[in-house]
Amino acid sequence: MFGMKKNPGTPLVLSQEKFDTLIGRHAEVEGDLRLNESIRIDGKVVGNVRCAGDQPVSVVVGPSGEVVGDLMAQRVIVAGKVSGNIHAQDRVELHAGCFVQGDLKYVSIAIEHGARVQGLLLQVEAHDVLHRSDRDAEEAIRKAQTLGSDKT
Repeated sequence: MFGMKKNPGTPLVLSQEKFDTLIGRHAEVEGDLRLNESIRIDGKVVGNVRCAGDQPVSVVVGPSGEVVGDLMAQRVIVAGKVSGNIHAQDRVELHAGCFVQGDLKYVSIAIEHGARVQGLLLQVEAHDVLHRSDRDAEEAIRKAQTLGSDKT
């Protein structure tokens, strides 16, 4: 997937990168996870998933995976279900059949036909991701919500 050129009509392909950490289909984890390496979640995580600092960490939520909490990483790929906000320092990919209930903050995004999102999409500049606090992002989201409600 990474480093390969795709035709615009080509569906996204789940990452082929190596994951040292895997949460299996039948596993359920409660509590926050702080990562120094990429992770694939095929089970259920109830808690926030965050990378340490500006590590080049990917979080992949597989088709059977579910996260109830916020995700923060350089790259976030969702094929399963996320109930929480997603903060990607680089890229978010949403695959067909996924469901995200929460706001997304990203530099770049790819959304496959059939992906579902209930929340706001907030694109930020690459340099802003490292320098803006979560409070600034929440303020921008509130502003977008206010502008959206003024149009109705």
